[in-house]
Amino acid sequence: MTTGESVLVLGTTSGTTIAATQVTVQPTGGGGSAASSAAGVVPFQQGAPSTAKQVGQVPANYTEGSGTIVSGTAADQATEAALAAYPGGVVDRVVQLSNGEYEVHYIGVNWPHHIFVDQGFKVVGAF
Repeated sequence: MTTGESVLVLGTTSGTTIAATQVTVQPTGGGGSAASSAAGVVPFQQGAPSTAKQVGQVPANYTEGSGTIVSGTAADQATEAALAAYPGGVVDRVVQLSNGEYEVHYIGVNWPHHIFVDQGFKVVGAF
């Protein structure tokens, strides 16, 4: 690993520290603002209004704040799927919904904030 490479860090947080359980070096040309733009991610700009749009499938019974926060392998796999589809943000939690799918909560971008991943860890929707 060299300075300036994009990485995905999975682990637990305490304040501003991440105790990494896994670090993945992103492929050259596979991250950053160009990839974010290609994925439709709206990079965060303070004071900019949030983009209100939805793509794909959002579970019919989904309400914000529902579900159970998960960790471990399932959370790691859901996070990896979400970041592969929408690079450029930060995942702060993964929630398992009542239908078994996952909602990956995404921060650091104006869009998307919620990425939905099915039980096979395939991204199915976002808003």
